[in-house]
Amino acid sequence: MTAWPVAPVIPGASRGRLRQGKPGPGRPMPLASPPDRPEVVYGFGRIDASGRVADRVTIAALGWRGGDRLTLTAEAGVMVARLDPGGMVTVPSRPYVVIPAALRRRCGLRAGDHVLLAATPGQDMLAAYSFAVVDQALRAHAPASGEGGRL
Repeated sequence: MTAWPVAPVIPGASRGRLRQGKPGPGRPMPLASPPDRPEVVYGFGRIDASGRVADRVTIAALGWRGGDRLTLTAEAGVMVARLDPGGMVTVPSRPYVVIPAALRRRCGLRAGDHVLLAATPGQDMLAAYSFAVVDQALRAHAPASGEGGRL
């Protein structure tokens, strides 16, 4: 018996779709547009002997400039700086914040300590968290021993 071969069925390229391995017209994937300013920008810094702590990204996110005035507050392991025209601390021309010695003692921060910096541009605020505070927060949310850590 002789039969005629069946012609392969190849679907035609539809408009707007790309064929595998061949260039052609297509629509770009829609991308989410990022907000104008992120809600929180994180960075790391180290407090030097003069109380300076710097991270260019977090300071740049806040838009603080040399001469801006800040009010600083502190509690155990946390320092908070807020933009305040009547503030007692001035932002220097370089991108860093100076934590006065009395405030460092009050919140337990020392020269050489590394801190997690959290800049909140919408509130003109920068918080510096000691790693001891970050560690305590992580431990508070860690599973108790005996509970599974795997999903």
